[in-house]
Amino acid sequence: MRRKGSFRLPEEMWERLEALLPTRPRRNRRKGGRPPLNRRRVADAIFYVLRTGIQWKALPRELGSGSSAHRYFQQWQQAGVFEQLWASGLLEYDDRQRIEWKWQSMDGAMVKAPLGGGKDRAKSDRSCERGHQAFVAGGERRSADRPQH
Repeated sequence: MRRKGSFRLPEEMWERLEALLPTRPRRNRRKGGRPPLNRRRVADAIFYVLRTGIQWKALPRELGSGSSAHRYFQQWQQAGVFEQLWASGLLEYDDRQRIEWKWQSMDGAMVKAPLGGGKDRAKSDRSCERGHQAFVAGGERRSADRPQH
């Protein structure tokens, strides 16, 4: 069983993130609409999705609505919040551990492989097979509408 609160951001991380969040526009209460969500709770939900890799819509209910968390994620992404958080963490790490800036390497697969392989792939031995055809014991094809011998 999961400990209650184990998905929460550490307090130090939240303080750093909160300082980078864009200011909220003043809300006109007369026009109605939903009040803004608790940003700490939204941040917990966003980092839960990023940490676990689940889909936004699969977010556990106790963390809030997946679509709302995704909307905030997009707003914060567009405002550069995560890039600023990454940059500040990188600079802090450099101060503590001294990053070797002259030697850098990056590895990763950032694009999907084309479906069906590339142009130079080997041809399938059944590339002419269509529909519900099947091979019978002599190597000849049998169609679904043709009776068996």
